[in-house]
Amino acid sequence: MSDSLDALERRIADLRAEVRRAVKARENSLARSLRGDLRRAEQAWDAAVASESPVPPDEPETSLLPIREQVHQALTMLGVPTPAKLIVAVNDAFFSRELRGSQLTSLRRDEERSFRGDPYARPYYLCAALTDRLSPARGLLADSTWPPELRVLGPLSPRVDFLTSAVRVAEQLTRLAEPPPGAVRLLSRMAQNIPGAVEGFAPADPVTAIRAARAELEVHLAADSAQRAEVAARATRQLPDVERLFGATAMNTLRGAC
Repeated sequence: MSDSLDALERRIADLRAEVRRAVKARENSLARSLRGDLRRAEQAWDAAVASESPVPPDEPETSLLPIREQVHQALTMLGVPTPAKLIVAVNDAFFSRELRGSQLTSLRRDEERSFRGDPYARPYYLCAALTDRLSPARGLLADSTWPPELRVLGPLSPRVDFLTSAVRVAEQLTRLAEPPPGAVRLLSRMAQNIPGAVEGFAPADPVTAIRAARAELEVHLAADSAQRAEVAARATRQLPDVERLFGATAMNTLRGAC
């Protein structure tokens, strides 16, 4: 297992450096392709780590990873803009690590200061999701390496992102021979808000939850994608790099609309 993880970590480090170079060179097509490779490598790393024996719930692991790395792992698994509460829940359920919501409060501001001080110095930034007014969405974190359409929100996006998160959590459970009880409980709580995903208050079956979530996603996905594409196009057209990642002030938004 350790040899496989070492190889994946080297691959991830190489891909992050390549993404950074492509973004700096504004080679957008190459950057998108590399980001896809990076996400797949990080998901493989997450699955490899999660497949190891979990630490008992009453003996939480003290993680050596910085907080931003822990948050990034949760975001990589979910793949959509995510509220702090769910990031903490995923981190606890799948990685058996202690992370508190209060630790995420200033994280986005720290990331913005770092970007303003030395743009693109890091392979990724924990940035804001943008509303349809191009302002930062309160309480949501995203990954700067995601395509713009994933980092913006339309009217349907909160529901679409919740359903997508439920699918990702359920898919992760199907990969594990012995799913952590906390992860099963997390999916069961999410499934309560998805029609047909669970019977009563019984533990959710991942396959059933995936089927139910995808059925509802089919209803909303096309409209949401169109709305997000429109917001992303405006953000790309109106905002400088830093505001495309961290959002525009109200005054700048109004000025761009004029």
